[in-house]
Amino acid sequence: MSLMRRLLNPYLRVMEKRRLRNAKSPGALRRALEVNARLFFLPRGRGFTKTRIAGVPVLRRDGVAPLLLYFHGGGYVFGSPTTHKAMLAQIARRVGCGLILPDYRKAPEHPFPAAVEDALEVYSAVMETPGGVVLGGDSAGGGLALALLAEILRLGLPLPKGLFAFSPLTDFTGSGESLRSNAASDVVLPAERTGDMTDMYLQGADPNDPRASPLFAAFTGAPPVWLCAGDTEILLDDTRRMTERLREQGVQVTEVIAHDLPHVWPLFHTLLPEARATLGQVSDWIRRL
Repeated sequence: MSLMRRLLNPYLRVMEKRRLRNAKSPGALRRALEVNARLFFLPRGRGFTKTRIAGVPVLRRDGVAPLLLYFHGGGYVFGSPTTHKAMLAQIARRVGCGLILPDYRKAPEHPFPAAVEDALEVYSAVMETPGGVVLGGDSAGGGLALALLAEILRLGLPLPKGLFAFSPLTDFTGSGESLRSNAASDVVLPAERTGDMTDMYLQGADPNDPRASPLFAAFTGAPPVWLCAGDTEILLDDTRRMTERLREQGVQVTEVIAHDLPHVWPLFHTLLPEARATLGQVSDWIRRL
């Protein structure tokens, strides 16, 4: 347990959790995360270019195989490739891989299944990349990566080499016990706002749809998966139950449950030694693929 973790968690509880609890609009959420990214998620990541793939805006960074296709988090409402590129640059430095970070469409302007459609379009355009593709994501982006993997399997498309996700959102039905039992201990996500995010994204769509809640998807024949979450997160059970679901279907899963670390802690890699260690673990896993 690092000293920085002891300092960061109280700060996040007072500042970040309060901000998420009190934000009045999607625009306020988006602006705040962009500011936080410039302050905390350093270095900012160089060598990226803005382009479009299958009509979807992306940030792209060249590298050797494999190609990492990564979906940022933000409840399908906020976040962007810019807020997450510094963390992904750290993985690329360790692995040497190329990066694509799609700026998929966000709710409430573009509700479900717009994000899944964008993810599938981008993957379809790069799935034949020599050396293969690895899917990744965090929070809602982790759920999006898993939903994409299920769609790839359903459609019979060429498979990625693997998938990793930090603190993924895998269940929009709200049936995970940690949503309630960890409501007080989670230092970032306010449990009372999950209904608002669900309403903005689904806008009446079925939360049991596996494209929204990959916990209920079919994954037989999937490549290896690596998942992590903190034991104090409200989304802890989204990872635990996703791991069980995948293993029941014969998928090779590496599950990492860390103690008392904030939601998507690898974002804080310049502050937390635990974050740097986790990025090292997932980078080693990617290399082994």
